[in-house]
Amino acid sequence: MKITNIECHVLVVPDLKEDATSSSQDNLVVVVHTDEGITGIGETDTGPWLAKAAIESPGSHSMAMGMKDLLIGQDPFDTTAIWEKLYTYTCMSGRRGVVICAMGAIDMALWDIKGKALGLPVYKLLGGTNKEFIEPYASLQPHGATVQEYGDSLVAWAKKAKEFGFTAGKMECTLGGPYNHTGLKGDDKDMTGIIEACRDAVGADFKMMVDVQYLWYDAKAALRTIRDWEKFDLFFLETPLQIDNLEGYATLAKEAPMRIAAGEWQNTRYEFIDLLDKGKVDVAQPDIGRVGGITEAIRVCNLAQDRGRLIVPHCWKTGIGIAATAHVAAVTPNCPLIEFLPKELCDSLLRVELVDDPFVMKNGKIALPKEPGLGINLNMDAVEKYKVDSQIII
Repeated sequence: MKITNIECHVLVVPDLKEDATSSSQDNLVVVVHTDEGITGIGETDTGPWLAKAAIESPGSHSMAMGMKDLLIGQDPFDTTAIWEKLYTYTCMSGRRGVVICAMGAIDMALWDIKGKALGLPVYKLLGGTNKEFIEPYASLQPHGATVQEYGDSLVAWAKKAKEFGFTAGKMECTLGGPYNHTGLKGDDKDMTGIIEACRDAVGADFKMMVDVQYLWYDAKAALRTIRDWEKFDLFFLETPLQIDNLEGYATLAKEAPMRIAAGEWQNTRYEFIDLLDKGKVDVAQPDIGRVGGITEAIRVCNLAQDRGRLIVPHCWKTGIGIAATAHVAAVTPNCPLIEFLPKELCDSLLRVELVDDPFVMKNGKIALPKEPGLGINLNMDAVEKYKVDSQIII
């Protein structure tokens, strides 16, 4: 079997906003074609125009070659060899960032092809699993024109998630910091009150996480607040510091009363080695597309397992990424949860329409996929509906 073509589709929902804080508004979908008529699907959670250019741009140097040119004629079964080839021959322009994200979408599609060709779900190709199901957690993002409305919104979302059947949920609560686009004038005490209200709403038996979106600039400032959060019994606290503050993360991992989680932006195993060994995080959160695909995600999972740390993947896009995440989680014994937002609780049109995915939560659990490959079908009507040209929409 040989790769014959790579299609890159930039998809954008209507009314794209420049200050949007959710990456579910746009997407890059990669479709890899073969000479046997089998196609694979992948996606990555980054700027879609940049990732498309990384794949389709022609090469200019032996270490800055074009990925599409490198892929044509290759055997899609050679996932590891292809990953190393792409990494090596794009290293002058890549190694991190958007090039690795683009590689992640390609790698995802190659595993999809292998599974379809063999008639097996991807997790079988990764070594199989002893798990009977995957436990998801709901990611909950509040809205509001005031701090009170913001808090009430998050509490309402928490109650709705529990009523829907979730046994775990992550409360995004950020009043300040570099990624707070709400403009609300709140402080750490307001956040503490909101988190306490969420815990009261879901009860003690609900696994509760909190994401503060890189809120604090130093570990001491974070500790002044999060020491008071011990009573909320948080499963983990996500991204409390700027991502490159590895010394600060190590301090929090040692002194915070809950697990510290990070890794949604990391590319390749090399950045996770730093995050695990220098940052000492308790929970690594690789995003399958951003980290470099399934091939690289498995390497990261093994690194975490060797160090006695947990894996809880980041997953905030469409059913394509959800499928890839589920297969990786299935074969990772140190992965207790995956991020998952069902269509019923999601306002992203791409999440709702792009794929006909089989992942349905029942009684707080998701059954392992049985279909070959990633187990999803791309809705080409949705692709055509949301597809745009290479120009950025303003």
